[in-house]
Amino acid sequence: MLDVFQRWYQRKFSDPDAVMLLLLILVSSIALVFWGEMMMPVIVSAVIAYLLDWPVVRLQKVGVNRTLATAIVLMLFVSFVIVTLVGFLPVISKQSVNLLQEMPQIATSAQEWIRTLPEKYPSYINVTQVADFIDSLNEKASVLGESLIAVSFNTLGNVAALLIYMILVPLMVFFMLKDKDFFLNAVSSLLPNERRLIAQVGNEMNGQIANYIRGKVIEIFIVGGVSYITFALMDLRYAMLLGALVGLSVLIPYIGAAVVTIPVAMVALFQWGISPQFGYLMFAYGIIQALDGNLLVPILFSEAVSLHPLYIIVAVLFFGGLWGFWGVFFAIPLATLVKALITAWSSESSAELKDN
Repeated sequence: MLDVFQRWYQRKFSDPDAVMLLLLILVSSIALVFWGEMMMPVIVSAVIAYLLDWPVVRLQKVGVNRTLATAIVLMLFVSFVIVTLVGFLPVISKQSVNLLQEMPQIATSAQEWIRTLPEKYPSYINVTQVADFIDSLNEKASVLGESLIAVSFNTLGNVAALLIYMILVPLMVFFMLKDKDFFLNAVSSLLPNERRLIAQVGNEMNGQIANYIRGKVIEIFIVGGVSYITFALMDLRYAMLLGALVGLSVLIPYIGAAVVTIPVAMVALFQWGISPQFGYLMFAYGIIQALDGNLLVPILFSEAVSLHPLYIIVAVLFFGGLWGFWGVFFAIPLATLVKALITAWSSESSAELKDN
């Protein structure tokens, strides 16, 4: 057994480039695990700068100075964020409060409908089962309510963190964009000379990460906007709130679409009951999800490395458990990074076997 492990080690890590790649991964992983939350504003700034570098480069190509191009792109980006927040956030907040206030009525209506099931289907459901199910729901609802109260108090304590994001992140993005070459040279000077595999993985990930993040942002706006328009045309209550939830649900592949279906169906069922309107809405919602998964996603992420759905779900659970929202958002790029690392080591081993 020891000989097997020794041969595996020699095959994978006999090359100094492979060892340096492994050390870089270990150091980066340890830093993210222990200081990831503290460094999150820097990471977010780097991601935004990475996305905004494309229009800055395009302005440079038409003769605009990089500093001026950076200022123009950043001002447009900040203006877009402000307009989006001012235009939609108050409406979404108001609809969220109204929905929370109506939740007891929705729960009561749901319980009354559940209590009628034994009369409709006496051969399959009895009164005891219904009573136990309702008691379980009430218990879980009370736990959820306590959790929401705790989250609301914790949110009050995060005002300082919000101010950090609002003030420091734009400043860091500006300097990262303006002095891009300086920071790249500084990072390059810190890397070891044995970095062939590091460069290989970096080059492979460069276009894929940019494609993924840009595509994901576009997908959020398209799916959320189409959902809102559909819900509003069908006169569904809380259309903007539900549309925003559907848009954000694309951050979590497969799982998000399943989870966000619950509030959409609950609001529609409370508003219309089991009726043709409810069926039309769920049919339209199903079409939106089908077009997103079968048409929009292949177009937006055509350049991304294809990953098996099981790998994506595992990545969402793992990285989401480590870093919460940002872990979920970057789950697919991180999973792609893992795949690129495995490919680099595998290609290295294959090249050595051919040489031998």
